[in-house]
Amino acid sequence: MHSCPTTVRKYLAIPENEIPESRAISRERQHQLAVQQKQREVDEARKLAKAGYPIEQIATMMHHTRKTIQNYLNPGYSVTNGHYNGRIPGKLAPYEKEVIELRSQGLTYPKIHNILCGKGYTGSVASLRMFMQKERTRMQEQEEQNKPQSEFIQRKSLCQLIYRKLEDVATITADQYGQALEKYPLLSQLYTLVKEFHTVMFSQKPEKLDIWIKSAQKYDIPELQSFIEGVCNDIEAVKNGIAHSYNNGLAEGSVNKIKVIKRIMYGRNSFTLLKSKVLFHELFYAEFN
Repeated sequence: MHSCPTTVRKYLAIPENEIPESRAISRERQHQLAVQQKQREVDEARKLAKAGYPIEQIATMMHHTRKTIQNYLNPGYSVTNGHYNGRIPGKLAPYEKEVIELRSQGLTYPKIHNILCGKGYTGSVASLRMFMQKERTRMQEQEEQNKPQSEFIQRKSLCQLIYRKLEDVATITADQYGQALEKYPLLSQLYTLVKEFHTVMFSQKPEKLDIWIKSAQKYDIPELQSFIEGVCNDIEAVKNGIAHSYNNGLAEGSVNKIKVIKRIMYGRNSFTLLKSKVLFHELFYAEFN
C-alpha cells in the first residue's frame, strides 16, 4: 500500500460503518453537486413553463438569461457537460503505452522521463505522474465494474438467527440465508448444533447432552471447543439443570437487587444502614405486591 505502519493501523481502527462507500475525489464530488443543482433548476424551469409562465418571466424569476431558459426547456438538453472527464490528446499521448510498460517494470519517473525525452517527448516529469495516477484510478473503476454484483449480509443478522426464527429477522431474506449456507456449509452445521443444544436443554433428558458433546467435538473450532470444555468441567450442574425444572433465578434476582442498592448508597452509609434499607425494600415490595 506504500504507507507507513501508523497509517495502516489508523485504517484498521476505522469502524466498518464509517468507511465511505464512494471514493470520489473532491473534484468529482463538486461536479456531482453542480449537476444536481442544475437538474433542480431545469426541473423548476420546466414546471413554470407548464404552468403557463412566458420565457421572459421565468428568466427574471430564476435570474438567468433568456437563452439559458430556452436551453433548459429544450427536451434534448443534458445537465452534464459533454466535455467533462474527456481526455484531450497531449504531448504524452504517443507514449502512454510505453509509460505503463516501463512503470510496471519498476522504473522511476525521472528514468522514464529521460527515456522518453530521447524519443522526442517534451513534457515534464509531473505529467508522467499525473497520467499514471489517472490510469490507476481508471483501471480500479474498470475492475469494480467487471466484478460480479454480490449482496452484503450483516454479521449481526446471522448472529440473530441463533436465537430467533428466520421470519423474525428483518435484515435477511430466505434467499440470502440459503445462499449464505450454500457458500459456507460449516455455517449450516453450526446452526444445526445450536438448535440441537437448545432442544437438549429443554428435553429434561440429561443423557442427550453426552451425545451432543460427542457430535460437537468433531469440529475444529476454538470457540466451540472452549464452550464444550466449560460444559464438561461443570457437567453435573449442567445435567441437573436439564433434569430439573427449578433453577437459581430467584436467588440471582435477589442478589442483583442488593447489589443495586449497595451501588446507589456507596460511600454514604454503614453496613447497618445498608442492611436496614435492604430489609425495608423487601418489606415494601411484600406489602404492595
